[in-house]
Amino acid sequence: MVTLRPARESDRAALLGICLHTGDSGQDAAHLYRDPLLLGQVYAAPYLSFAPDFAFVLEDALGVGGYVLGAPDTAAFEDTLERAWWPALRRAHPDPAATPAPERTPDQRIAHLIHHPPRAPRELLAAYPSHLHIDLLPRVQGGGRGRALMHTLLGALRAAGSPGVHLGVGARNVNAQGFYRHLGFTELARTPGAVTFGLRLRGT
Repeated sequence: MVTLRPARESDRAALLGICLHTGDSGQDAAHLYRDPLLLGQVYAAPYLSFAPDFAFVLEDALGVGGYVLGAPDTAAFEDTLERAWWPALRRAHPDPAATPAPERTPDQRIAHLIHHPPRAPRELLAAYPSHLHIDLLPRVQGGGRGRALMHTLLGALRAAGSPGVHLGVGARNVNAQGFYRHLGFTELARTPGAVTFGLRLRGT
């Protein structure tokens, strides 16, 4: 039996683990990182700290096996991280800017993001101010569970008054891209490494 529920602070370790074990375009990234917590400190943990009303998990007999995490106002969320989240991580993880980008390890690439976090384009946020991340371990995939997680978060974003939400997915993760298209997301932009999707929430 799998239960969908709001995330709790006690789920933090599970979220960090799920982020790592799905962090290679949906595949296990544990072999790529020396620090097993690093990826989740960027892509999972801050949502539990600063947007807990938009964090939901799937739990089975083995524990939490999937999550969806979102922020209704991406620009405000980025400002919050700059003020209250990145400084401690920057002290713990040196900036690898002196190392040429092609030579950086996976840990160094994430450390660089911590020191130089990209800001979402303002033209994107005008129509799609919210954003989300969703990751499920294989044991809780299927059976409409990912769709249920998405609908739960999208409902919370609508209730908060968001007009639209965007997300990024690895260019190699074609299964996830198909999943988002099936939910009504449309492709907004594409780079060699990632695809950005958006969904209008008002009137849907």
